[in-house]
Amino acid sequence: MKVGFTIGKFAPLHKGHQYLIEKGLKEMDEFYVIVYETNVMDIPVEQRASWIRELYPNVHILLAKNPPSQYGLDEESIKIQMDYLKKIIKDIPVTHFYNSEPYGKFVARDLGIEEVQVDRHREKYAISGTKIRKNVNENKQYIEEIVYKELKQKQ
Repeated sequence: MKVGFTIGKFAPLHKGHQYLIEKGLKEMDEFYVIVYETNVMDIPVEQRASWIRELYPNVHILLAKNPPSQYGLDEESIKIQMDYLKKIIKDIPVTHFYNSEPYGKFVARDLGIEEVQVDRHREKYAISGTKIRKNVNENKQYIEEIVYKELKQKQ
């Protein structure tokens, strides 16, 4: 059985994230999305997870609360993040990690699973959560209406 997963803040959920999730759903028998708590936007992790749940009811969602604050691609930061992630997925027999980020190879390496890169160079969707947070209206075409409404309420 093929079990894939991805991780992210989804702050906010956008078309690039959706493309990755849809690819995982299409290729895997089961697919998990781990939504990380973050302070980069004023929308709780539960609400960001609800967007994904509403759009993709077949996805299994896990919340990553109180994640480590140390990030980076150095071995110490990777170990801290991986120890945290391993606790979240400890009972899930994952086989594939879907991502668009440089850290993906380390997640796959440390879990002994296959890495699946999806639109790494943002050729299909040239967008990021940072760009959307900076100007929601200018980037509205990259987000679903349920996400847009929530973001507009917070402005």
